[in-house]
Amino acid sequence: MANIRDIAKITGYSVSTISRVINNHPYVDETKRAKVLEVMKELNYVPNRSAQNLSYGKTKNIGVVLPFINHAYYDQMLSGIMQAAFQHRYRVSLLPTNYDQELEKSYLDEFATKTYDGLIVTTKSNPIEVFADYHQYGPIVFCENIPDAPVSCVYFNLEHSLREAFQYLKDNGVKQLGMTLGRSKHISHNSKVTLQIAEEIFPGFDKENIFWDCCVHGQDGQKAVEFFKKREVDGILTNGDEIAAVIVAHSHDKTPLVIGRENLLISRLIGFPSIDHHLAEIGQRAFEAFFYHKQEKLCIPHDFIQR
Repeated sequence: MANIRDIAKITGYSVSTISRVINNHPYVDETKRAKVLEVMKELNYVPNRSAQNLSYGKTKNIGVVLPFINHAYYDQMLSGIMQAAFQHRYRVSLLPTNYDQELEKSYLDEFATKTYDGLIVTTKSNPIEVFADYHQYGPIVFCENIPDAPVSCVYFNLEHSLREAFQYLKDNGVKQLGMTLGRSKHISHNSKVTLQIAEEIFPGFDKENIFWDCCVHGQDGQKAVEFFKKREVDGILTNGDEIAAVIVAHSHDKTPLVIGRENLLISRLIGFPSIDHHLAEIGQRAFEAFFYHKQEKLCIPHDFIQR
């Protein structure tokens, strides 16, 4: 089996030159690069990437902590992460938690053993203090705003986007507000912010008009339709375009004003308003923050699409 010294002997170039070609070093004469690649092909030489990674102290693997897979919100964020990772020849390991704090901690322990070069945390289950001891093992980037800790995060301004959406509903004559939210047992920070802003813009908002534990899938949308019919709401802020689409499609008698999120194709086809948080860009920027070791808090502007 051919090795790097065989290639050096055949080409007449140094081992260091062969190594630079194999590792795609930019400062290599193109004539030499072409000759080395030609000989590699003739010898059917395949670089041992595992050995290379060990020598550099890198796994070329990044872990992405997320609550679910096959979920429109996280799918968009993942698309941005994976596009950036592909450009830098990184593998992406998905680490779903289902909001289980112990499982999330086990992923952090894997990180400590150098299983991953870094972590991108799309949504955390544990308090930020739990992550503090793990930054010594590599970059950890969060895809949510964490203002009170010296951590790197790429995020959208949820408060601004919600305020704009609720004000739009009010300006369009909504009196009985409804909304869909996620976890009811352990209410997330995002849900708490949503409730706070709803009560500011709609004084006297009835919390009984919240459809909880909505996982933004079609089956939840059908349940939401029946729920909101009984509540007689005339405006709904949903936590996803798929839910919004089902509500709009099945509200035949009196369709409430419905707002979705993330500007999916279905919102454009049916024609209802949606908040675009540019999640793919957030994922891409999060990977770049990891790769270039950026210590920053970067807010990606949202767009509210009125239709």
